[in-house]
Amino acid sequence: MGRRKETITYSSTFSTSVHEGSAGAGVQFASTLDSPGDQHGSVVEHYRPRVSYYMREQVGNFHYGKQHPMKPHRLTLTNHLVLNYGLHKHMDIFEPRRATEEEIREFHADGYIDFLKRVTPDNQKQFADCFSEFNIGDDCPIFDGMWDFCQIYSGASIEAARKLVSGSADIAVNWMGGLHHAKKYEPSGFCYVADTTMAILQLLRYFPRVLYVDIDIHHGDGVQEAFYTTDRVMTCSFHKYDGEFFPGTGAIDEMGSGLGKFYAINVPLQDGIDDRSYTQLFKTVMTAVMETFKPGAVVLQCGADSLGLDRLGVFNLSIAAHGECVKFMRRFGVPMMVLGGGGYTIRNVARCWTYETGIVCGAELPDRLPNTVYNEFFAPDYSLHPQLSGRVVNHNSRAYLNALTARILEQLRYLKGAPSVQMQEAPPDIQGFLESEEKRQKDVDDDRDKDTKEDRRGRREHLAELYESDHDQDADDSSILDV
Repeated sequence: MGRRKETITYSSTFSTSVHEGSAGAGVQFASTLDSPGDQHGSVVEHYRPRVSYYMREQVGNFHYGKQHPMKPHRLTLTNHLVLNYGLHKHMDIFEPRRATEEEIREFHADGYIDFLKRVTPDNQKQFADCFSEFNIGDDCPIFDGMWDFCQIYSGASIEAARKLVSGSADIAVNWMGGLHHAKKYEPSGFCYVADTTMAILQLLRYFPRVLYVDIDIHHGDGVQEAFYTTDRVMTCSFHKYDGEFFPGTGAIDEMGSGLGKFYAINVPLQDGIDDRSYTQLFKTVMTAVMETFKPGAVVLQCGADSLGLDRLGVFNLSIAAHGECVKFMRRFGVPMMVLGGGGYTIRNVARCWTYETGIVCGAELPDRLPNTVYNEFFAPDYSLHPQLSGRVVNHNSRAYLNALTARILEQLRYLKGAPSVQMQEAPPDIQGFLESEEKRQKDVDDDRDKDTKEDRRGRREHLAELYESDHDQDADDSSILDV
């Protein structure tokens, strides 16, 4: 594909630089950043990322409906803050093309795409019989320009992936994307087209292994489902889970199947988690994931509904803590795509994604927001870091988090190092490669079933293994993760 192959060397120190040019008033660019090497693994030395930023101003004009919590206008607020902080002088800015119908059909079912293309608010009564089939309703309504909206945000993610593959960017940012609930056959959770899945499929044309990390408060179910049977993609989602909170998936024992067994990592959390608990857990888990899986590229979904005071969220995270996750992943020096996602208190979404744009550029942004035509959204404090924590009681006990961490680290130990995948210069059959891997694993699974039993929840247990389960007599703490 033309991208040079590089060996990533890890070190215990980190420095960064940016393209020459003056930033907005008060913006400073750090020559050094705190290294996570001592406690949370090693980082690349002298890492100078080239950042590509994807924006299309008109995307903020789409409207799901007056009462709908999803407001694309948050993207307009974000872009205005980014530009008025002067961050555009330190990135390559692109107005991406729309994804083609053929590109979207590489993942999505033909019948579903035919429906999305044709239905509009004016003719939706003609398609009413299809609404239940395609999950159309309050969460996923029909709105003006819906197909255009899908093409715009998915086209940006596809272009960002290709930029990383070509080697012309080290970090690619698309706040329009990250709509992680969309499925092959239907929309879900405000998400119509699976831009994240399509971007990962592009990355798999070159990179042997891709890591997907999700810090949205909702489980990244669409992406997990798409790659549940392959070992070339590891999905790692940090989210609220109680069996009822949308989308109702993301239990710790959802680990993948077939070749993908153990390659789905789920970190189910309770209401009210705070900055310290979240960032410590994130760094511990992601250090182990990076060391075990050794991805060639990372896709980081930065849903901002995990912030405190979000309209649909129940966490207590500050913008600084949310951004700390981005900062930590940046330090590994692996090609990375940074995407948006959820976030429904739009003034805080814009603050968060602006702050994280500064992080990928190596910028330290002043707390006082720059003037924009949207100043009134940020009254009365006009600050980048308002107080967001403390509304919800933290139900994540130290015992729970310790047990959760132990379970995840134990899951990673089953992998025994990164899978070996031959590099391919020619693109593989994107539509069929997951199905072929699953078929290839079937005979192995049939043999393995002879040596396993199934517990009452459908989980597989090897007869010769000793670990805590529902059948243990001394598993005093095992129920703590039955969430």
